[in-house]
Amino acid sequence: MSSSRVGGWWKSAPAVLLTATVLITAGSGASNGKETYDLVIANGRVMDPESGLDAVRNMGIRGGKIAVISTGPLEGKQTMEARGLVVAPGFIDLHQHGQDAENYAVKAADGVTTALELEVGVADVDRWYEEREGKALINYGASVGHIAVRMSVMHDPGGLLPSGDAAHRVATTVEREQISGLLEKGLKRGALSLGLGPAYTEAATNQEILDVFRLAAKYHASCHVHIRASGPPIEGNFSGFEEVIAAAAITGAPLHIVHIQSTGGPNMTQELQMITDAQSRGMDVTTESYPYTMGMTSIQAAMFDHKEEEPASYYASLLWPATGEHLTKESFLEYRKQGGMVIVPGNTPENVHAAVLSPLTMIASDGFLSKGQGHPRTAGTYALVLGRYVREEKALDLMTALKKMTLMPAQRLEKRAPMFKEKGRIRVGADADITVFDANRVIDKATYEKPARYSEGIQFVLVNGVPVVKHGQLVDGVLPGRAARAPILQ
Repeated sequence: MSSSRVGGWWKSAPAVLLTATVLITAGSGASNGKETYDLVIANGRVMDPESGLDAVRNMGIRGGKIAVISTGPLEGKQTMEARGLVVAPGFIDLHQHGQDAENYAVKAADGVTTALELEVGVADVDRWYEEREGKALINYGASVGHIAVRMSVMHDPGGLLPSGDAAHRVATTVEREQISGLLEKGLKRGALSLGLGPAYTEAATNQEILDVFRLAAKYHASCHVHIRASGPPIEGNFSGFEEVIAAAAITGAPLHIVHIQSTGGPNMTQELQMITDAQSRGMDVTTESYPYTMGMTSIQAAMFDHKEEEPASYYASLLWPATGEHLTKESFLEYRKQGGMVIVPGNTPENVHAAVLSPLTMIASDGFLSKGQGHPRTAGTYALVLGRYVREEKALDLMTALKKMTLMPAQRLEKRAPMFKEKGRIRVGADADITVFDANRVIDKATYEKPARYSEGIQFVLVNGVPVVKHGQLVDGVLPGRAARAPILQ
């Protein structure tokens, strides 16, 4: 999650980047008088969720942009043959915690061209972007995070998430002023949004959360929120959801509720209806989901406080990715002291299915890998939706699924960060962030036991016009990823 705490991230991921086989052919140049493009994608099924285009077209790329979309042949310095393949906008992941070479590699292999840390966020926006400039396989971006800033101000010893005062102590007036000052600085320095996690900062009062929403409204930044737990998962008990809906209504701040299939619990259907109701009254509220019944978080997070006397079945439901073991009370207490990521029950298959299919939800992974360990959603989220929900179950049509992965995330951010008006679309002038896949073969391969396995069927991926995946293999030695950032105010 809070990737600013990961050192040395820019080192090449070990033995995972494979040099592609040669399949892009040299063009014939401009000797015949035709205009020549840097790269031509030929004969692909071009699908654009914004315009509804779904037809065989040829596409010319120049200077990292889509220069032309044509029914006729095009000349290119290089030509990529996409006959029988879908040519779509590159996938935009609004919720990707792992922000290093290892994580960017699995994201690219899953068709993601832009991966954003918007829930937990970062404390020092300038530093975070500087660490990645010129060193990233795909596009990257972050929010300024209330969690991260609170940890900094309150000198919390936690890593990924707070485990000390930032989780457990009410902030003083002085500390709240410091938190607000750092959040405002991050927004002025081009943070894409404002990240919040009342579930992880349980001692943060309703007033503190409301103050954060007021600040977001001032800078037209969406609040990406992991809502506060509402006590036992009882149907009809959704006070954590109501807290942020009320804060958005009071302040006018845009609201984005993260992974609603996870935090909604038995109230997910009701909460989706509440979002529909809020939208119908002019509120700017959106949400997302990932297609897995299990979640993952830090075992030192506040949500695990006072869990020392649970029944054995509770501990057995927790999976420790580093070893693959299901926990016992003894191992739970041991790992709580040690720290690390734990996989936890999230929701029922029925609720997850309903969340993914809802017209309200975008697809976002909540991904994080470290040394090959983590949750399979990091590597497999997008191929899983395309392979299972679209092809196998026919529960989603392909264009709708692509809209959830491309256009909807871009639209969520484009008011604050206008650069996103050029992402998530296939049209002339848009960024050449493009994913080309085999709709008949695309599928996730990552599992809880082997979470870093690459998806299959993602044949080509371009980031700013540069191929990072060719013929289903990652390309070594290219780093075309650029910063996704809001305008800097000072």
